[in-house]
Amino acid sequence: MSLRPIIIVPDPVLKQIAQPIENITAEVKKQAEDMLDTMYEAPGIGLAANQVGCLNRIFVMDTAYRKNEEKTRKPIVMINPEIVWRSEEISVMEEGCLSIPQQYAEVERPKSVRVKYVDLSGEIKEHIGEDLESHCIQHELDHLNGVLFIDYLSRLKRNMILRKVEKMKKDGIIL
Repeated sequence: MSLRPIIIVPDPVLKQIAQPIENITAEVKKQAEDMLDTMYEAPGIGLAANQVGCLNRIFVMDTAYRKNEEKTRKPIVMINPEIVWRSEEISVMEEGCLSIPQQYAEVERPKSVRVKYVDLSGEIKEHIGEDLESHCIQHELDHLNGVLFIDYLSRLKRNMILRKVEKMKKDGIIL
């Protein structure tokens, strides 16, 4: 198990656009394994490459996982993900982010999405996510495009959250 440090706002890598992965190498597979380990340890339900300082288009997610219940793990690794369909129906859910610790806000997104991606064996796959899974896919894909969930909030709310994170850093609550 290899844990990678999670990048915290306002690190500029979180606002950069990740580049496509051309080949699924041993290094990419190791990165995916490390990202899963890091996500489960945090604990979280998704983690994008930018959040561990890598600028390639890969994210991991597991919306079924419950801490300390390994048998509930159903990890998904998405390489070069692309949303090919969004529902017109909207869902509002409270979102948080491992890169913006202990901060949450309601975000409006399509209730369902279909995403096309490459898996670790190089196969092109499609996956339909609904509700929490839809939010997670869109949230992680946003990361790969340099977008954070707080970018959907008003300037006032976004700045308030960023100030709270800075205060937690200053107070040593987060490193």
